[in-house]
Amino acid sequence: MMPPSPQIQMVNRSDYRENYANSVQIRVNLWDFFLLFGQVNQTAPDRVSIENFQGVYLSPQQAKALLNVLQQNVSQYEAAFGEIRLEPRQGAGVVQ
Repeated sequence: MMPPSPQIQMVNRSDYRENYANSVQIRVNLWDFFLLFGQVNQTAPDRVSIENFQGVYLSPQQAKALLNVLQQNVSQYEAAFGEIRLEPRQGAGVVQ
Protein backbone atom coordinates (compact mmCIF):
# COMPACT_ATOMS: atom_id res chain seq x y z
CA MET A 1 0.00 0.00 0.00
CA MET A 2 1.35 3.43 -0.96
CA PRO A 3 1.57 6.20 1.62
CA PRO A 4 -0.94 9.01 1.16
CA SER A 5 0.14 11.90 -1.06
CA PRO A 6 1.12 15.07 0.79
CA GLN A 7 -1.17 18.08 0.65
CA ILE A 8 0.28 20.74 -1.67
CA GLN A 9 -0.17 24.41 -0.87
CA MET A 10 0.83 26.97 -3.51
CA VAL A 11 1.71 30.43 -2.22
CA ASN A 12 3.00 33.42 -4.21
CA ARG A 13 6.00 35.13 -2.66
CA SER A 14 5.92 38.89 -2.14
CA ASP A 15 8.27 39.34 -5.13
CA TYR A 16 6.09 37.20 -7.47
CA ARG A 17 5.54 38.82 -10.89
CA GLU A 18 3.98 37.78 -14.19
CA ASN A 19 5.42 38.92 -17.49
CA TYR A 20 5.19 38.21 -21.22
CA ALA A 21 8.11 36.60 -23.06
CA ASN A 22 8.47 36.13 -26.79
CA SER A 23 12.10 35.07 -26.48
CA VAL A 24 13.51 32.12 -24.54
CA GLN A 25 17.16 31.21 -24.73
CA ILE A 26 18.38 27.93 -23.21
CA ARG A 27 21.83 27.03 -21.94
CA VAL A 28 22.66 23.55 -20.73
CA ASN A 29 25.47 22.06 -18.69
CA LEU A 30 25.95 18.81 -16.80
CA TRP A 31 24.06 20.01 -13.70
CA ASP A 32 21.24 22.23 -14.93
CA PHE A 33 19.27 23.95 -17.66
CA PHE A 34 19.16 27.75 -17.71
CA LEU A 35 16.16 29.44 -19.33
CA LEU A 36 16.57 33.15 -20.11
CA PHE A 37 13.28 34.93 -20.81
CA GLY A 38 13.02 38.20 -22.67
CA GLN A 39 11.06 40.37 -25.06
CA VAL A 40 12.04 40.86 -28.70
CA ASN A 41 11.61 44.39 -30.06
CA GLN A 42 12.23 45.20 -33.70
CA THR A 43 13.41 48.81 -33.53
CA ALA A 44 14.16 49.12 -37.27
CA PRO A 45 13.84 46.84 -40.33
CA ASP A 46 17.45 45.72 -39.81
CA ARG A 47 17.67 45.98 -36.00
CA VAL A 48 16.22 43.75 -33.29
CA SER A 49 16.83 44.08 -29.57
CA ILE A 50 16.10 41.47 -26.93
CA GLU A 51 15.48 42.75 -23.42
CA ASN A 52 16.05 39.85 -21.00
CA PHE A 53 14.13 40.09 -17.74
CA GLN A 54 14.33 36.72 -15.98
CA GLY A 55 16.67 33.76 -15.79
CA VAL A 56 15.54 30.44 -14.29
CA TYR A 57 17.70 27.41 -13.48
CA LEU A 58 16.09 23.95 -13.66
CA SER A 59 17.47 20.56 -12.73
CA PRO A 60 17.61 18.09 -15.65
CA GLN A 61 14.71 16.20 -14.07
CA GLN A 62 12.60 19.36 -13.77
CA ALA A 63 13.48 20.34 -17.37
CA LYS A 64 12.23 16.95 -18.60
CA ALA A 65 9.05 17.28 -16.52
CA LEU A 66 8.52 20.75 -18.06
CA LEU A 67 9.02 19.28 -21.54
CA ASN A 68 6.34 16.66 -20.85
CA VAL A 69 3.85 19.19 -19.44
CA LEU A 70 4.44 21.61 -22.33
CA GLN A 71 4.01 18.82 -24.91
CA GLN A 72 0.74 17.71 -23.33
CA ASN A 73 -0.59 21.29 -23.19
CA VAL A 74 0.52 22.15 -26.75
CA SER A 75 -1.21 18.99 -28.01
CA GLN A 76 -4.42 19.95 -26.19
CA TYR A 77 -4.20 23.53 -27.52
CA GLU A 78 -3.73 22.32 -31.11
CA ALA A 79 -6.61 19.87 -30.76
CA ALA A 80 -8.86 22.76 -29.69
CA PHE A 81 -7.56 25.62 -31.87
CA GLY A 82 -5.54 24.10 -34.72
CA GLU A 83 -1.87 23.67 -35.49
CA ILE A 84 0.61 26.19 -34.12
CA ARG A 85 2.86 27.29 -36.97
CA LEU A 86 6.36 28.55 -36.25
CA GLU A 87 6.97 30.49 -39.45
CA PRO A 88 6.28 34.23 -39.18
CA ARG A 89 2.94 35.62 -40.32
CA GLN A 90 2.91 37.91 -43.33
CA GLY A 91 4.07 41.34 -42.18
CA ALA A 92 4.94 40.10 -38.69
CA GLY A 93 8.26 40.66 -36.98
CA VAL A 94 10.83 38.19 -35.74
CA VAL A 95 9.93 34.69 -34.56
CA GLN A 96 12.38 33.16 -32.10
